[in-house]
Amino acid sequence: MYNILIVKYGEIGVKGKNRYLFENKLVKNVKNMLKPIGKFDVYKEYGRIYVNLEDHDYEEVAEEVRKVFGIVGVCPAIRAEKDYDKLKELALQVLEEKIASGAKTFKVESKRGDKDFKFTSQEMSIDIAGFLVSKVHDRIGVDIRKPETKIVCEYRQNHVMVYSDTIPGYGGLPLGTNGRAMSLLSGGIDSPVASWMVAKRGMEIEAIHFHTYPFTSEKSQEKVRDLARILSKYCGRLRLHKVNILEIQKAIGMNCNDEEMTIISRRFMMRIAQAVAESRRCDALVTGESIGQVASQTIQGLTCTNASVTMPVFRPLIAMDKTEIIDIAQKIGTFETSILPEEDCCTVFAPKKPVTKPRLERIEKSEEKLDVEKLIQDAIDNIEVEDIEF
Repeated sequence: MYNILIVKYGEIGVKGKNRYLFENKLVKNVKNMLKPIGKFDVYKEYGRIYVNLEDHDYEEVAEEVRKVFGIVGVCPAIRAEKDYDKLKELALQVLEEKIASGAKTFKVESKRGDKDFKFTSQEMSIDIAGFLVSKVHDRIGVDIRKPETKIVCEYRQNHVMVYSDTIPGYGGLPLGTNGRAMSLLSGGIDSPVASWMVAKRGMEIEAIHFHTYPFTSEKSQEKVRDLARILSKYCGRLRLHKVNILEIQKAIGMNCNDEEMTIISRRFMMRIAQAVAESRRCDALVTGESIGQVASQTIQGLTCTNASVTMPVFRPLIAMDKTEIIDIAQKIGTFETSILPEEDCCTVFAPKKPVTKPRLERIEKSEEKLDVEKLIQDAIDNIEVEDIEF
């Protein structure tokens, strides 16, 4: 029945003279999202974006389109040649479907795109509603205040269109309209969610993962690849930089206080991430830190971590509870992979009593015992890079 999708966007609509840039990017991103299903005609028309469905299942296509950042809703619709009687017949088709699915009340909303048409929008609604009631009789009631379903009828310059449901999207801004960021991606719950949230604001994402193979297994790295693969569904092809920091953590363990292991390791990770980010022309780092969640994420710990880099660090989860983070992880499909029981480099070398209120001057004093630059360069020289697609 449905032959077209209406793609609704949010913030893009207030972008002024630059609006067309965001719209063009959104059209491109929708086409890319749909490539695994087939080649679709995605286009702009009269300030809207449409996807022609042809013979494809509208539910399958709409489910993919709604995942594209920048889209707030997707409406399956029936589009036909410009004819008012045809518009009423299409409205009846949609209403019959709603009655079959159990709807008890409805109302009609109309939009008159052709200002030369004899009826106003309100007059259209009254006329079409009267026609529908005469056809369905008492099988469904009319409720103009709180209807279970709305039948939206549009009489536009070149066509007519009817739709009812709006499938919610994730909103945000089109991917690729706000620069590039390097995300520190672990195998946990938080960092994939943080990556997704920053990508939702239009930033292209690359990922860097730190491991201590052979102390951590190949399975732990495969877990991270799986998370990157899930993220690539939303973020497009994702470049994953894999860094072995075993020698760094050994050096810290032999030369520094045990309780400082986590903070100093974290500072090394941030420095390496910044170096790789700069080489990849990234504008910021992204972490999954949430204030107070673990010992290294106290305000003092975050201060020490920040002091190791000059690049902006985005922490989209900083004020979120774990339950809120888990809810998003489940929604985007990373949760089940994140909770698989594989160790990461932080848990393998975690001290029994990590310092919770580190002082920067003491941490920097401890780092003087290490050949920081050489340890960093050795790790960078042995980075493995992999491009991951969904």
